[in-house]
Amino acid sequence: MIITSLNNLPEESVSHNPEITKKVMLRFGDLPHLTNFSQARFAPGNIATAHAHQDMCEVFFVEAGSGLIRVNNQEYPLLPGNCIAIEPGEIHEVINNSDGELVLTYFGLRIE
Repeated sequence: MIITSLNNLPEESVSHNPEITKKVMLRFGDLPHLTNFSQARFAPGNIATAHAHQDMCEVFFVEAGSGLIRVNNQEYPLLPGNCIAIEPGEIHEVINNSDGELVLTYFGLRIE
């Protein structure tokens, strides 16, 4: 069993934009196939630049705020309660185009 709490975790920068912070609840190696389980906070105007993962799926859940996600050049709204699953190879970019903070909880699953 692994127990973590967001309240006790340090903030880190996300790899796609060091201005965006995250707290990592589970890391690669903690559970089979899981690459990470994290919560990221995007200030207004923050962008996690376009990228793709060839070896993993990524799932985003919108905890609070709003923004948009661009997947293969199509835009989709990020609204509280939305869940978005990104397949391997899909180019995706997360954008906080709102005036408030965007909070995403997300995880990656490594494909074999």
